[in-house]
Amino acid sequence: MRKGLFIGLAALAATACVPAAGPAAAAEEGVELPQLEWSFDGPFGTFDRHAMQRGLQVYREVCSTCHGLKYVAFRNLADLGYDEEEVKAIAAEYTITDGPNDEGEMFERPGRPSDYFPEPFPNERAAAAANGGAVPPDLSLMAKARADGPNYVHALLTGYEEPPAGFELAEGTNYNAYFPGHQIAMPQPLYEDGVAYADGTPATIDQMAADVSHFLMWAAEPKLEARKHTGIKVLIFLVVFTGVLYAAKRKVWKDVH
Repeated sequence: MRKGLFIGLAALAATACVPAAGPAAAAEEGVELPQLEWSFDGPFGTFDRHAMQRGLQVYREVCSTCHGLKYVAFRNLADLGYDEEEVKAIAAEYTITDGPNDEGEMFERPGRPSDYFPEPFPNERAAAAANGGAVPPDLSLMAKARADGPNYVHALLTGYEEPPAGFELAEGTNYNAYFPGHQIAMPQPLYEDGVAYADGTPATIDQMAADVSHFLMWAAEPKLEARKHTGIKVLIFLVVFTGVLYAAKRKVWKDVH
């Protein structure tokens, strides 16, 4: 029974220390992806708060026109390094539909930290109608929903280019070197200097793609750092506990040996 317990604890610790984005070198359907070095990689990796704040800016100014972030509450933005007043200010920039009021009618109000990011469209039919029949996916879990998620998102955002000679694009699609099949309905979203970063970082396509990928990794797994810290503590405990058990075993059986 003890052996089973030790194996279970070891498995838990190993799971807790598994990097969030594995070293897979290919996306879905075998499209090879460029591999970036992320600050959150490895058992000791952590999120880069400055990169996440820039990524939030890219999401708000570019991606949010089509893509939702429905599983992220404004109060969660404190994880990015914002203080309470800054979170309140960001939330208040959004209009939230609430109600019904005492008259039984819905009404609109400024957002609060407890609210979640509102959807860009009132329903899926409206989203499809505005995007050529395709419903833009919610980005809350995108970095975990795709193989090698952060690298996939970054590659997708930087993979727009002219199609090679002889490649025929279907109507309403765009060529993307890293999208399976190379035909994607989403037009190129990022362009040089598409946003003006508050910290003065040059807003190149590669930089914006990396920043929003970093932010989306946090959105998909906000407890990544806590999970890694717990795993490391469990591993240390197991090492010490093993030493104690070995010492106890030697003491109990010393007369036999």
